This record gives sequence, structure tokens and C-alpha cells, in this order.
Amino acid sequence: MGAHAMFSVAIGCDEAGFELKELLKAYIEALGYRTQDFGCYSSSPVLYPDIAVAVATAVGAGEQRLGVLICGTGIGMAISANKIKGVRAAQAHDTYSAERARKSNDAQILSIGARVIGPEVAKGIVKVFLESEFEAERSGAKVERIAALEQANRALPPTDA
Repeated sequence: MGAHAMFSVAIGCDEAGFELKELLKAYIEALGYRTQDFGCYSSSPVLYPDIAVAVATAVGAGEQRLGVLICGTGIGMAISANKIKGVRAAQAHDTYSAERARKSNDAQILSIGARVIGPEVAKGIVKVFLESEFEAERSGAKVERIAALEQANRALPPTDA
């Protein structure tokens, strides 16, 4: 248990992701992290944007450092989470994409699809996401540009970069 044990991971799902969420929650805790479960809590249908917004709001407010969202494909959860100001949610179904989401894009939320990847692959993706750190020196200007775009909520003029 290294420095990563010092923070809690927000986790949430819809009914399609419920079983995988339960498995990943236990896995994340076995890695030494704490978790905060934002639901859903059964296989009964829910409106996934509500879960995504709850996780993204906690992450955006700094209450949670990172988050993991699970739905059927990961697409709807990522789209919904990205509506919350200051949040960068990335859908990833492989470890390389999960690593780059953190290192290159400073994504704070990982979104995965329970209907498109298996549980062992999902564990690997989550582990890499949680253990990767943003490479600010290399990618800081790009992420700052994304934040400026969000702040302006419109297209920005080109830069000389």
C-alpha cells in the first residue's frame, strides 16, 4: 500500500454495470484504496446520467480524487460525466488508453462498458488508471487548453503552438 492508499475512489454504475461494479469495488479496495459507492445498488433500471453526475460532481468538487463509471458500453456515462465543469471522463477498454487518459489528458474519471469487456480485462484497466499520474510537463498546455475551451464554452482562436 503506497501513496495511492491515501485516497478514495468514487464508483458508480447503471443496471448493466451493477455486477461488474461490485467486482471492481472489491478489487479496488483489495489494491488498498477506499471506495465511495454512488450506486446503483441492484440490477433494477436507473437513469445512468444521474449516477454519472453524482460521481462527477464529487470528483469535480475535489471530494474524490478519481472515479470509475460502468454502464453497458461506457459511452453514456462518459458523455454524462463530461457535462460537469472541470471533469475529464475518458472511456477506455484497454490498458494503454486508460494509462494515456491519466498521463496525457489528466482524466479523473474512467468509464468502462460491462457488455464489451470482461471482468479480468476491466481489473487491469482500472489498476493502470488508478496507478498512472498526469505528465504535466509534457501535456499541461493541452489540458489547460481544454479547460480554457470549457471556460469559454465556445471555440477558441488558434495558437502558435
